[in-house]
Amino acid sequence: MEHITLLLGIVIITALVFDFTNGFHDTANAMATTISTGALKPKTAVAMSAVLNLVGAFMSVEVAKTISKGLVNEEGIQPEVIFAALVGAILWNLVTWLVGLPSSSSHALMGGLVGAAVASAGLGAVNGGTLVTKVLLPAVAAPIVAGAAAMLAAKVTYKLGGNVGRKTSAKGYKAGQIASAGLVSLAHGTNDAQKTMGIITLALVAGGALAPGSNPPVWVIVSAGMAIAMGTYLGGWRIIRTMGSGLTDLQPQQGFAAQTSAASVILASSTLGFSLSTTHACSGAVMGAGLGRKGGVVRWSTASRMFIAWGLTLPAAAVVASGAELVMRTGDVGVAAVALFLAASCVAIWLISRRQVVDHSNVNEVQPAAAEEPGVVTTAMAAVTVPPTLAAEAAAGTTAAVTDEALKATIPAATPAAPAAPAAAV
Repeated sequence: MEHITLLLGIVIITALVFDFTNGFHDTANAMATTISTGALKPKTAVAMSAVLNLVGAFMSVEVAKTISKGLVNEEGIQPEVIFAALVGAILWNLVTWLVGLPSSSSHALMGGLVGAAVASAGLGAVNGGTLVTKVLLPAVAAPIVAGAAAMLAAKVTYKLGGNVGRKTSAKGYKAGQIASAGLVSLAHGTNDAQKTMGIITLALVAGGALAPGSNPPVWVIVSAGMAIAMGTYLGGWRIIRTMGSGLTDLQPQQGFAAQTSAASVILASSTLGFSLSTTHACSGAVMGAGLGRKGGVVRWSTASRMFIAWGLTLPAAAVVASGAELVMRTGDVGVAAVALFLAASCVAIWLISRRQVVDHSNVNEVQPAAAEEPGVVTTAMAAVTVPPTLAAEAAAGTTAAVTDEALKATIPAATPAAPAAPAAAV
């Protein structure tokens, strides 16, 4: 193994912690629809996803090369910059997990890396062309392409299965969901596990332990795959609930269409070396599948909050990372302060999450919506509604005979005026 300094060791451990949070943050991408439709039990689903994430980590290193060689210039980047980037990414992952929003771990890492690099070496440290073509454009295209493919696939599956019995169709598509969920998990391992491989490789190059342009060593691939698999097994139950039932109500046919479309998009991007957000692809596919069924709806209030989180991911992680990099310029004291801040923040977020626990036992429970107050229009219509007695008589055809009496009955009687007091005697 390469010569590892204390600071470099801290950076590597922090990178594996990020990989762990990436695992439980993105479990929903592969297994939310499978769990919500009942195709697999929750614990079985996350165990299957963990194994396939580990296998997928060994299938390719193209995305890792994009991060370690293409996004930022390796020259002049110090291990402190990598540490600051990981701090921003981890905190954003935990905050969005706490509120149950499926945001992109990949973009959190990219934003943290860009923010820390700019704070350390200026704008020239970031390769703008790579950022636009391999990060930003796929971020916009992925949910659109996956959503359109899933909507079309859902429509086709319903049309082809129209003459098949409902129970038989549901059973067959549940089996298809299990296969497609496995494909998504495999694709997730080939894409997201590589991001941590790339960041550790970049740290090793920055610390002088590897020559510039090196591929990830075998021990980096193994450790990154193990970390993301363990995180996946724990399951990000809060985000699974949002993806499974918070965005739309899915039937097995829709779940199969969503997962197959998302897996195809993710595997294609991994082959091309695009640092795609699996969250964007899977969320777009779920919404597309929701619209692919006749009468299906998407809960746009939840989707809007998710879109806002997507837009904030890159800049929020970048701001936190740049602040952490500035603090670490003070030396070892600054590094220790940032490490303590990260640890304290993680513990605080975990304690807050214990106030309302979401796990495998209640992940499919739908939270009751709050009752809405009647609006002005509803109140006005109620005020001029035909009285119940009159409405019933009209339906019976006897309105003409009793209209006057019925109307008089609805008008409050006037209160007779009090008699005038007798005039005072003169």
